[in-house]
Formats: sequence, structure tokens, C-alpha cells
Amino acid sequence: MQCNDEASFADFCWTGNELLQQQILSSLPEKKEHLFYVWGFPGSGKSHLLQAACQAMAQAGHAVAYLPLKLLRNWDPAILEGMADHSLVAVDDIEQIAGHSAWEEALFHLYNRLHVQHNTLIITGQVPPVSTTLHLADLRSRLTYALILQIHELKDEDKINTLQEHAKKRGLELSKSVGHYILNRCARNMHDLQTVLDRLDHASLVAQRKLTIPFVKDVLGV
Repeated sequence: MQCNDEASFADFCWTGNELLQQQILSSLPEKKEHLFYVWGFPGSGKSHLLQAACQAMAQAGHAVAYLPLKLLRNWDPAILEGMADHSLVAVDDIEQIAGHSAWEEALFHLYNRLHVQHNTLIITGQVPPVSTTLHLADLRSRLTYALILQIHELKDEDKINTLQEHAKKRGLELSKSVGHYILNRCARNMHDLQTVLDRLDHASLVAQRKLTIPFVKDVLGV
């Protein structure tokens, strides 16, 4: 699947996730680790992190593949065949295939092939490997031997700072007061907050208005 071209490590807020940053940025380029398992609550930034990893590796000349299982779970898992030649395969939301025996087996065999070729697999989930509902014991066992990393949720101020940085790159000024207004009235995870910013960016461009609280209230209806 096509990655988001704008996803980058530079756009990821590492505050509170310094260990994650150290492990990913130091291990990935040199392929010091061949299996990562990154877990965190929905909207914590797992998809952004995977796509940023793919972008970084692709820019370094490596073949990569981003596999969002939420979109692919109804496809034939045979699509994984031949992917062992990729330097990096990023599998998003592993819980989406829990109980789907064909997908679980295909992913297990893909990991084995990647390992033989000294390539890297990054998997994300909402819970640690020991808490997954995967049925295939061999796959669960492999995941417990991964480099397991947690994405910690950002504090409110860090969420607002991140929104401000993203708004600035779009040519928008988002004040602290507007940031607090959005945070107190919308979903609080970064994925949904980014979607809100997309809406406000479009509305601001159409209306040629600044991001004031009255304007945000009118656009979002909150």
C-alpha cells in the first residue's frame, strides 16, 4: 500500500517516547534488529511511525512495504508472497487478523523468510504480544522475542504543541487557546486531532479566515 509521503520521523512528537526514538532511529537504518513490535492505544501514532519508517528506509534506497491490515484483512494473504526481498515490511494493526488462520500463518512464514534474508519486520498492535488474541502459537511465540516498544500517549500540552507545529507547516497560526478549545471538545488522540486540523485547514483556505475560537466552533459545530 502507498505510504503517506508527508509522514516523517521529524513530524513525530517523541516527547515521553525517548526510548522508542532511540531504539527505532539507531536500530532501523543499520538493521540491527529484525523484528520490532510497537504497541499503543488507538490514535497514539503507530501508523504515522510505520509510514515514517518506510519513508526513511525508501529514501535511503531500500525496498519497503507498508501493510495496513485494517484495509487488507479481506484480501488473500498470498499478497505477502515475495515480500521477503524487501528491506523493511511494516505491518499495521495485527489484531485485525487475530483468528484468521490463513493470515496468521502467512505472516508467520513471512517473518521467517525475512529473518533468513536479514531483513526487518515491524508490527504494531494495541496491546503487548502476551496479550494478543492471535491463535497461532508459533506466531505469538515469535512476537515475544521481538524488540517490544510502547508508544506512550502524549500529555495535553504536547498534543497542542504538535498541532501547532503541523498547523505552522500549513501556513496556519493556531494559538494555545484555540488548541485547548479543540482538545476539550474533540477526540483527544492525535490521529483524530490531525483529521480535525485537516478540516480546519480546508475551511480556513475556503473562507480566508484565521483560526479563531468562533471560527473553529462554526466549522466543527462544537
